[in-house]
Amino acid sequence: MSTPARRLRAQPAPTADAPDLHALEDVSAAVEAGAGLPEIVRAASRALDASLLLADPSGAVLAVAARSPADERSLATEKTGVEVLDLRVADELVGRLRMRARAQAPSPLIVSLVRTLIASEVDRVRAPTRASEEAAAAFVHDLLARRGDREELAARAHELGADLDAGGSVVVVHASPLVPTEEDWRARVLAVAKRGARAAAPGAVAALADRPHARAGEVAIVVPGADESLGRRVADGVLRELEASLHGFAFTVGRSRVATRLEDLARAGDEALLAANVAEAGAEERHVLAFEETGAYRLLLSAMSESPDELQRFYSETLEPLVAYDEQYETDLVRTVDAFLDCDGNVAQTADRLYAHRHTVRYRLERVRELSGLDVGSSDGREKLSLGLKAMRVLGIAAPSGPATEAGAEGGRVPGRGK
Repeated sequence: MSTPARRLRAQPAPTADAPDLHALEDVSAAVEAGAGLPEIVRAASRALDASLLLADPSGAVLAVAARSPADERSLATEKTGVEVLDLRVADELVGRLRMRARAQAPSPLIVSLVRTLIASEVDRVRAPTRASEEAAAAFVHDLLARRGDREELAARAHELGADLDAGGSVVVVHASPLVPTEEDWRARVLAVAKRGARAAAPGAVAALADRPHARAGEVAIVVPGADESLGRRVADGVLRELEASLHGFAFTVGRSRVATRLEDLARAGDEALLAANVAEAGAEERHVLAFEETGAYRLLLSAMSESPDELQRFYSETLEPLVAYDEQYETDLVRTVDAFLDCDGNVAQTADRLYAHRHTVRYRLERVRELSGLDVGSSDGREKLSLGLKAMRVLGIAAPSGPATEAGAEGGRVPGRGK
């Protein structure tokens, strides 16, 4: 047990007139462990039984612990019931804490201690003064698109408080709303992702992606430094903060290897994007995926970054007719092909994995042949379908998931190749 925790537990039992100092144990432990501002503010929210929003002196949000997006918005606009507390270190304003009590008002002593703990942590992790968000976004876009020379990019990075002299890594976030949501949700995703990234790496720079065909909720984060574990902490912290702050969304996060030279960070961006695409397409049942964990998909990195049209063409010639059929008729041809290949072409094992009858599996595989022109009974057909699945995932295309209720040979048809 840590020393601060022992000191807290040594306090006398609370009375009706004394605050319960035990409530501060989680806050103290989070500060001592270097858990980052988001986790510290969440611990403070529990200690105070209040919704909290932490902002820097300019008003930029650093961390939030609220019950809902509406609760967070009301904290940001300082509506009735919101108390604004200045956070100071040696008379210097380092931030403001906006608080709304959920039941009875917390003890002034507890509030004072929480303010002191949070203020000291804010002062410790404050990054250098940043240029405008437009400048940060332009830098990330130019870096990952290979625009500008090394010296210019390095100078712009230093202006943003990011030291890339030793290289860095890239994290790519994909956010997809599962329910209708507000129009500015992309900006909220970016703000929360930046919050999570900077809790682990104060020099991280993030922006919404602007590459061709980028998803609406795609965020690219450049993480300075040659420490591989820092990229991992940023990826994990971003996902944790997104899941805690944004409900009704699905998230996947990909991270690159460390690039030891600034000019290699564009390739690192490609690696992170490939990992995020593979994770989102369901090839790996994980929300955070590192490039080195993508297995054979790594072989398609050059195709994704240098010849995406060719990769798209191969997908169109193999899997796209099956995806279109599944979407139209709510069938499971793509999932059946995936399971069949994974079971080394064994129909009985495929049926067991899909909880389907063997005749149903054979019917679906025949439909695959009709639609794609590829026979799963031949090694060439299986190889092309396997590569088509990989191309689909590298491109970030998720397979439709239907109930697989097609009624045998009477199922709907769409024109197959050569029909």
